Amino acid sequence: MEKKIIIVLVFVLSVVVTAQQKILIPMDVKQTNHLKAYGIAFWTLEKGVEIDWLLNYRGGSFMVDNVALVVNECRIRGVAFEQISGASAAHILGEIASENNNMDVVRLEKAPKVAVYVPPGFKPWDDAVTLALEYAEIPYTKLWDTEVLQGKLSEFDWLHLHHEDFTGQYGKFYASHRNSPWYIEQQLSYEKTARELRFKKVAEQKKSVARTIRDYVAGGGFMFAMCAATDSYDIALAADNVDIAETMFDGDPADRNAQQKLDFSKSFAFQNFTLEMNPFRYEFSDIDNPPSDPVPLRDPNSDYFTLFEFSAKYDPVPTMLTQNHVSIVKGFMGQTTMFKKSLIKPSVITLGEREGSDEVRYIHGNYGRGTFTFYGGHDPEDYQHAVGDPPTDLNLHKNSPGYRIILNNILFPAAKKKLQKT
Repeated sequence: MEKKIIIVLVFVLSVVVTAQQKILIPMDVKQTNHLKAYGIAFWTLEKGVEIDWLLNYRGGSFMVDNVALVVNECRIRGVAFEQISGASAAHILGEIASENNNMDVVRLEKAPKVAVYVPPGFKPWDDAVTLALEYAEIPYTKLWDTEVLQGKLSEFDWLHLHHEDFTGQYGKFYASHRNSPWYIEQQLSYEKTARELRFKKVAEQKKSVARTIRDYVAGGGFMFAMCAATDSYDIALAADNVDIAETMFDGDPADRNAQQKLDFSKSFAFQNFTLEMNPFRYEFSDIDNPPSDPVPLRDPNSDYFTLFEFSAKYDPVPTMLTQNHVSIVKGFMGQTTMFKKSLIKPSVITLGEREGSDEVRYIHGNYGRGTFTFYGGHDPEDYQHAVGDPPTDLNLHKNSPGYRIILNNILFPAAKKKLQKT
């Protein structure tokens, strides 16, 4: 009988000790696969286990209870981790809590439901975010205009906008690709969808989609966009009741007074911009900096942008969005590469910029009860991506700082309840 009691006590004590132990997933230079680490965090939340995001501690590390399933999954995915004692975990939390350190802890509570706005037949390598989602093994749902206009956005916490042209000008590829089979096929497909949805023009349909996404954000949604989906989205909102598309795009001339009729109060991030009305120019407006046409001559080896540092204890959202193991990130091109600083609204937070220039790479803001984040450029590991280029192999870029920025955005809605309380 006494032996049985001892065995039970030993078992109970082992359970208590295990419960006190933690798994630390470092996100500094010691991490073997930063991108997969985000997938581990997401997977753990899906299993109902909450995670602490240690802001500014070793590159924005994660800490979770010592659960065998998490340990095994880290090993399977090649993610570095450390099993630490309860005393070590308490020491780390004490260090983070010190007023002398720009660090904080945010509890991630629930895996967000992720949606990606993409056209039918898209390939994951056409878009950096879907590449990141696929590589990190984070599940997502594809939505297009029909689903958006049917109200499906309400089922999701986070939405990414594929590099779509919301102005209805087919990316302004007319001069260079109007005779290409993919361009012709795309235009026919978009026009067919517009007719099915009872719109006279693709441009009208895209503006309706833009308004629906605006309402989704206002209601508490998290929206993230890259490349042309950033400025073209804001332009569509500002040009809500204005025809800015020329005849080859929508069958009739653009409004000659379009510039004067823009309503900048409707846009999320940009104001006082000037439209590029030339349909043969590969550019939407002067927001893009440097302009895409002509392609600027810039040395990729000297093209970098700097992430801003925020107060972790008082500004948790921008701090989460800039977590990284480096503060200087290599640049990359896109149809919309960066944003002209002078055209960004004062209420918008700059998260990353090219020092010594008027070029801003990464911005964030609030709209209603939700947020939007714009990240310029097409692919953080493909400096000058062109139509038809082969896909980026993220196995070669496991520790990409540029891709970490994308994954910060995907994960931060998991802290929504915590942030609402603060």
